[in-house]
Amino acid sequence: MNIRNIAIIAHVDHGKTTLVDQLLRQSGAFRANQQVAERALDSNELERERGITILAKCTSVVWNDVRINIVDTPGHADFGGEVERILGMVDGVLVLVDAAEGPMPQTKFVVAKALRRGLRPIVVINKVDRPDARAGEVHNEIFDLFALLDASEAQLDFPVLFASGRDGWAVVDLAAPRQNLAPLFELIVAHVAAPAADPGAPFAMLATTLDYDPFLGRVLTGRIHSGVARVNMPVKSLARDGRTIEQARLTKLLAFRGLERRPIAEAEAGDIVAIAGLQFTTVADTICAPEVTEALAADPIDPPTLAMNFSVNDSPLAGHDGDKVTSRVIAERLYREAEGNVAIRVSESAEKDSVEVAGRGELQLGVLIETMRREGYELSISRPRVLFSTDPVTGERREPIEEVTVDVDEEFAGVVVDKMSRRKAEMLEMRPSGGGKLRLTFAAPTRGLIGYHGEFLTDTRGSGVLSRVFHSYAPYRGAIEGRRNGVLISTARGPAIAYALWNLEERGPMFITPGTEVYPGMIIGAHTRGNDLDVNPLKGKQLTNIRTTAKDEAVRLTPPITLSLEEAIAYIADDELVEVTPKAIRLRKRLLDANDRKRAGRAAAAE
Repeated sequence: MNIRNIAIIAHVDHGKTTLVDQLLRQSGAFRANQQVAERALDSNELERERGITILAKCTSVVWNDVRINIVDTPGHADFGGEVERILGMVDGVLVLVDAAEGPMPQTKFVVAKALRRGLRPIVVINKVDRPDARAGEVHNEIFDLFALLDASEAQLDFPVLFASGRDGWAVVDLAAPRQNLAPLFELIVAHVAAPAADPGAPFAMLATTLDYDPFLGRVLTGRIHSGVARVNMPVKSLARDGRTIEQARLTKLLAFRGLERRPIAEAEAGDIVAIAGLQFTTVADTICAPEVTEALAADPIDPPTLAMNFSVNDSPLAGHDGDKVTSRVIAERLYREAEGNVAIRVSESAEKDSVEVAGRGELQLGVLIETMRREGYELSISRPRVLFSTDPVTGERREPIEEVTVDVDEEFAGVVVDKMSRRKAEMLEMRPSGGGKLRLTFAAPTRGLIGYHGEFLTDTRGSGVLSRVFHSYAPYRGAIEGRRNGVLISTARGPAIAYALWNLEERGPMFITPGTEVYPGMIIGAHTRGNDLDVNPLKGKQLTNIRTTAKDEAVRLTPPITLSLEEAIAYIADDELVEVTPKAIRLRKRLLDANDRKRAGRAAAAE
């Protein structure tokens, strides 16, 4: 069958998953009366809630006897390594841009990679039915962006369609009748080249993504580079340096048909398939016939830059919410995650009942923790720490550096530059990006960016856009100041009392509400000063015979600060933990006993 392989690139929330829904419907992948969830490709519950694509997924549709394999790619930089590998599977890209927002930083990051690979883009300006749509200006902005990214003449001569993914239509001209997505199907078939693959050569395929299936085990997805794959055929896998990893048989061959992964007997060169039966092969390895000796060229996997410890929840409230609380169960779940997620590395920690998990960023690790708490796990999470490396020649300490792109209104540029410079970031570029906005590019140490995103949104009043991608390892840039404030620590156990919290408000903002169950060592608020303060949130009002208007006023509390999981992880200091359960996110001291904390403080000062 005639095949086209295409990836969809878009910024978070520009509508790519909704558009794929309509492509599936209109190609007949769903029956007319079939009940399908909206945004069918966002199968993960967290993806639906956050409105982002976390996992790259394949689907395929048939249009006029041409099979179109579509890959829905993540739009967030924490999953950027996966995006790059996926671009190696396809022969064309669909760049989807919001008709009001225009091209955004994440779009630029992935588009730059696609252009560098020589892929010719199709541009779809989506949501043109929005009241604030500015399709003509956005078209010009996309052209300017491609020119800025050194697109070739052929890439700059890109076809454009105007569409509404939600309503299921696309047109070449906004004045044309708005009927269906047939113009998009026809453009993909005409503009995207058929895969250049040799069906007569020995079988070879590059593993691009890896996931874990409870029935099939490890499942590797990729595009067949040459030859034909058949069930039960003998194969071997080669590492990027040509070393043989293992020899096995293809126990299962799966193809993407609509939203399903269906077993097939054989697949030809150029098709995107999933393979089971290999135990040790991973992403960027070559799966091939026994006679093949050279591995296919592959992008290396981005190294993890952050690590945190996942340990047993040993607080007095442990086991109240979750049913998976032991270190063995937690470790098993994390090792299973590492089997299917190559961007995460799991290893034993030096600490008791603890596992070290390394990943690409706070969002990626936050998604893993959120998934686990919904599965009934209770955990204690340490503050993220950066993974350093050592220069093999000089022995110099090196740290991960990220390239940070910031789009911000001109009035907020000063505060962003100041905050980034305090975090040892080096400015690479500052230029106007139109509409009173500036584009700032920095090279910043990963450790300086931990917890900065929330502060950045506050500083720019929610109008700034920050995206980041791993750049390189560079010499250590020196100490970066941490959190300036101390915390308020509970000394008692029980439900917090409104009167006590009202009296404590002058000490700093609260993290809890009246009635919240607290325990000694739990953090209940921020201290306005730089030191930690032990307080009693259970201290009630002393009852007397005297009644005065002033004394009997109703207690009016300021609403507490509610920290999200990512904000809590970024907020804590090295001697603190985040207690995560299915129903609660609490902050606590690592050492719950006040005397133990004092002893540890004296020991640290003596060193």
